[in-house]
Amino acid sequence: QVQLVESGGGLVQAGGSLRLSCTASGRTFSNYAVGWFRQAPGRERGFVAAISWSGGTTYYTNSVKGRFTISRDNAKNTVYLQMNSLKPEDTAVYYCAAAGGSKYFSGGYVSEDTWYDYWGQGTQVTVSS
Repeated sequence: QVQLVESGGGLVQAGGSLRLSCTASGRTFSNYAVGWFRQAPGRERGFVAAISWSGGTTYYTNSVKGRFTISRDNAKNTVYLQMNSLKPEDTAVYYCAAAGGSKYFSGGYVSEDTWYDYWGQGTQVTVSS
C-alpha cells in the first residue's frame, strides 16, 4: 500500500508559478512511476505529466509542454510538478498517482488514469486572470 499526499496548491496570478509536491509513504517509492492529473469543475480528470521510476523518462500533455516540469527525489519520496507561466485554464484540482514497478512505462499507458494503482486526495490550483 502506498499513501500519497499532495501539497503546494494555491491561488496565483496568470503568468505566475507554483510547485506541487507529491509525497509518498508506505512502500519503496523508487519502485513506482508517478503521474499528475487534474480536474477542472464540470470536466473529466485529465493527464498532465508522468515520470518513470528512475526519473529518466517523462511525458507531458501538449498544453503544458514547455511550462511544466515533473521531477522526483526518491531519497525524499517526493515527486514535484513545477508549473510556470500559469494560465487561468490551468485552474483545477491536481492529483498525483502512483503505478507499481512491474508495469510498462510508455506514453500510451501513463496518460490513462486506470494505469495507476494509488491516488492522492488532490490539491487546488487557482489561476486568476
